[in-house]
Amino acid sequence: MMLAVFTALVGLASAPVRLDPLTTFAAVLAIAAGAGAAGVLNMWYDADIDAVMARTAMRPIPRGKVSRFEALVFGLVLSGFAVAVLALATNLTAAALLASTILFYVVVYTAWLKRATRQNIVIGGAAGALPPVIGWAAATGEIGLEPLTLFLVIFLWTPPHFWALALNRTDDYARAGVPMLPVVAGRVATTRQILIYSGLLVLASELPWVLGFTGTIYGAIAAICGALFLLLALQLNRSPGADRRAPHRLFVFSIFYLFVLFAALLVDHGGDSFSLMRASHAGRTVGSGHAELLPSAVRSASSFINLSIGEV
Repeated sequence: MMLAVFTALVGLASAPVRLDPLTTFAAVLAIAAGAGAAGVLNMWYDADIDAVMARTAMRPIPRGKVSRFEALVFGLVLSGFAVAVLALATNLTAAALLASTILFYVVVYTAWLKRATRQNIVIGGAAGALPPVIGWAAATGEIGLEPLTLFLVIFLWTPPHFWALALNRTDDYARAGVPMLPVVAGRVATTRQILIYSGLLVLASELPWVLGFTGTIYGAIAAICGALFLLLALQLNRSPGADRRAPHRLFVFSIFYLFVLFAALLVDHGGDSFSLMRASHAGRTVGSGHAELLPSAVRSASSFINLSIGEV
């Protein structure tokens, strides 16, 4: 959820339209509430399989702390609140995108794809890739090419991220009847697909720089992090079946990778718009003060990783 909110914030901050602080706060709050609502509705629907999976057995519904009905009501109310706030604070385009994202995640992914196909994560990943588009739309009222490149990055990042997690949770998913790729196709096929998607991800991550939406700082960071991502994916592909460390390393690094990639967008132009970044490509330099954002970004990335490790 935190990565979704962060990528939405980057999309909003990268847009060529500046919002006042109060509107920005309301937009981020609404997007965060929408992400939380989608998670609640996911746990409402998946309460039966959450109870038999070690990774999710301690969630509130399986533990009896919250009833399924209470979760359903809370999720629906929170969804309505999030969409309404975003519509009032920004525009109907952003609100419609947020509503569509929640609906897609709950109905298309959770209720249909997750239990029906090995491509659940691939197709369902579209919901998790939309936050930067929502953030951009909140600022501009429209969808542009710039946020769509960020959508593509997250969309291609999702399969290797979740398949790396699933490799060490195969028994869990099999017991719950969820046809994750490692369950139905095995480790060899999964690691091969992870390597393929990792290669596509590295190429896609350079699109913002190639198209002139970002400067050289982002391009360099994307190249370095992409090389490390590919290296870990290759190590996983060549690792023996009993090796649990290789998928865990890739899973953990994938969180760091996505955060640093999006933090680099902010570092690259210090919160200015993509239009200003195009001017930077034409010869303007990035102020030295922008580089000061990097240490705090790295510290924040460490926090994301520490929280996510607890889910493994």
